[in-house]
Amino acid sequence: MAGAASALLVAWVCACTPPEAPPPQGAPPTAPPPVAPAASATAGGAAANAAASTTTVAAAPPAPAAASASPNTGDVSSAPDDLVGKPAPDFTATAQDGKSVHLSALKGKAVVVYFYPKDETPGCTKEACSFRDAWQDIAKTGAVLVGVSGDGRESHKEFIDHYKLPFLLITDADGTIGKSYGVPFSGHHQRQTFVIGPDGNVKKVYRKVDVNVHAAQILGDLSQVAHAG
Repeated sequence: MAGAASALLVAWVCACTPPEAPPPQGAPPTAPPPVAPAASATAGGAAANAAASTTTVAAAPPAPAAASASPNTGDVSSAPDDLVGKPAPDFTATAQDGKSVHLSALKGKAVVVYFYPKDETPGCTKEACSFRDAWQDIAKTGAVLVGVSGDGRESHKEFIDHYKLPFLLITDADGTIGKSYGVPFSGHHQRQTFVIGPDGNVKKVYRKVDVNVHAAQILGDLSQVAHAG
């Protein structure tokens, strides 16, 4: 009797317990909870990333070393020039005393043709007076010194009288003579000097001039030309 009652009770409980509701139609299945990676795997990945980064840096080529500039110990004022060894461009011009100066007529003598910007300016005065002060030694070489600028004959005459200059100054008003020597002209000449040998060929060119030492340079050049001749 008791056993029958227990069986009836169990049957009643099962009948009253509602079944588990199925998931709604079309709903995505519930994803399983993520599994945390093992600590050893995380450490291994970090080590691999660090190794890759280290490898990339090690593989990068070193930056090329900057080339060191070699000091220029040469005399840039008298660097090799296209005119050296060639016949000096001929010219005819009038000097301060009214006489004509024809370069080709001076063949057989060394000639120094120096272009300068303007009479009575500080640099040009210093250069001219340096030649004057060295004139005795220059004259001993038998050379002819000719200064050229765009100034007129009267300006040259006053410049010579003012500083007692013992050499010729000629006028190149439009820069034609200077251009034949490659001397820039923009109303006045750039300061440049040309040493011409007795054979009429250019021996040395100064495209840059330091008026503080130029007279001594020219005297040295004339001495070499005289010994070579």
